[in-house]
Amino acid sequence: MEHSPSPDFAILSQTERGRRLAILIAVAGIDLMGAAMIFPLIPFYALHLKIPPVMIGVIMASFWVAQMVSAPLWGRISDRYGRRPALLIGLGSLGAGYCIFAFADSMWLLLLSRAIQGAGGGTTAVTQAYVADTVAPQDRARSLGWLSAGTNVGTMLGPVIGSWAAYRGQYLPGVLAASLCLMNLLFAWKWLPESRRRAEPKGAPKKPVWHGAWIVLRHPGGAAQRLILLYAVGMFGMSCMQSVLGLYLGAAFGITETTVGYFYLYVGVFSVLMRSALIGPIVDQLGELWTLRAGAVCLAAGLLSYPFAPNLWLLAAVIPLIPIGAALLFPATTALLSKTSDGGELGATLGVAQTFAGLSRLIAPVTATLLFQYLGRQAPFLFASAMVAVLAAVLASQLQESPRRAAVRV
Repeated sequence: MEHSPSPDFAILSQTERGRRLAILIAVAGIDLMGAAMIFPLIPFYALHLKIPPVMIGVIMASFWVAQMVSAPLWGRISDRYGRRPALLIGLGSLGAGYCIFAFADSMWLLLLSRAIQGAGGGTTAVTQAYVADTVAPQDRARSLGWLSAGTNVGTMLGPVIGSWAAYRGQYLPGVLAASLCLMNLLFAWKWLPESRRRAEPKGAPKKPVWHGAWIVLRHPGGAAQRLILLYAVGMFGMSCMQSVLGLYLGAAFGITETTVGYFYLYVGVFSVLMRSALIGPIVDQLGELWTLRAGAVCLAAGLLSYPFAPNLWLLAAVIPLIPIGAALLFPATTALLSKTSDGGELGATLGVAQTFAGLSRLIAPVTATLLFQYLGRQAPFLFASAMVAVLAAVLASQLQESPRRAAVRV
């Protein structure tokens, strides 16, 4: 069943819909800016603490373990109690994690800080559900692209700010990220309205939180299940790259924690351009399904090309393929998935997608760092490219443009 916007949608003016979406984009963008200040620094901080590469992968994976566990819970909470409270609690959790990171002086504190941040970051599906509550179905891919563009502005600026702060004191990036999170929490409290008005009927049967994930595993051939798995496959490729990027750039080109942020800035420019200006026209021309397929091809090609760049100039020519692929793949997949979901279970459905994405993010850092340590710095990129190319081709082969009849109730 195709999910319709909330009952209040029809009486909202176009201006009010745009205002709500703009506020959400601002909140999500600032949220990701704080996260992006921290993420690129973790491998370098861990190396200073004499932590081996494999354990760095475990530390990075702890974020995704917590997100994987928390995502369906956040989705269920947002379906029942509203999107706004779930987002506010998530922001508070992120701030606490950043505070611990600021003063972490051991592997265990780094691990704890990432786990707490991951629990707060499990609200990604809630922001996606907020968009689906607010805009019409035909505009979702475009609006989700704008949301992604906002978050990519944050991920573009965050690493530069983080590198600048790290140069002035190891504790400063965490303190800045926590302060930013507190300001964002206050902003969201005042300005972000609730998008969901439909209350859960009293006495409605409550399915287990993990019911949706179990359905995907038992019946992976349905359209909704394939879309969830496609989302996870794309996330696996992205996470492999991100997990070893700092290590790879340091080993291949001598990049350090004070300069790595500029690479994320460069990637972010392409992400923002694609998601803010180009995703809408591309979806209008190709449709969501072919946009998804084109994104998978670009992502696989970018991963394959990364380790063969002999210098920074050629690497700069290869880097855009990955953000372009991600900008096409993820909004199109989420938009198609929202069309398979019953209105009362949209948050839960998108939470299941984030659970499988979290599983990919859990497996990818450990896999990538093991390959990096034992098979060489090219191995993680080649393996990730092969996985994306093969699995995306299999999963997308039987999808239709509007998989509404294949909806899976979660």
